[in-house]
Amino acid sequence: MEIIIKAVIAFFVLWLLTKATGRATLGELSSFDLLLFICMGDLIQQAITGEDRTLTGGLVAVGTFALLAVGFTFVVSHWPKTSKALEGPPVVLVSDGVAHTRAMRHQRVSAAELLSAGRQSGFEKMSDIRLAVLEQDGKISFFATEAKEADRA
Repeated sequence: MEIIIKAVIAFFVLWLLTKATGRATLGELSSFDLLLFICMGDLIQQAITGEDRTLTGGLVAVGTFALLAVGFTFVVSHWPKTSKALEGPPVVLVSDGVAHTRAMRHQRVSAAELLSAGRQSGFEKMSDIRLAVLEQDGKISFFATEAKEADRA
């Protein structure tokens, strides 16, 4: 029972830490971020299971994490209003070609990352972007200005 309680506490601490570090998806993590998350997982495992190095102890801890993750997904899918509380709302990063630096800073998205994502979506410059939205899953959606849409046609 002690492992389950520690796993629940660790899950919520890690969830809060990942919320605090921004919404990057795994493909968008820097090598430092990825290393940090891998190390956190190992350190948390040691704290949860303590001296219990048995397969059962490890499976109980992993199972608890899995149940909590499934529980979060269930809650968000059945009660959409909880989505904003658990995942946060979509955030506008650019509107009418102008970057919202305060929102970018708050979400830990650099101008270089935003421009890189824009180039990958076919935007050469910021002025071509009518709207850029950081979605709840960490991806950035881009919408073209009317001039850019006319160029694409």
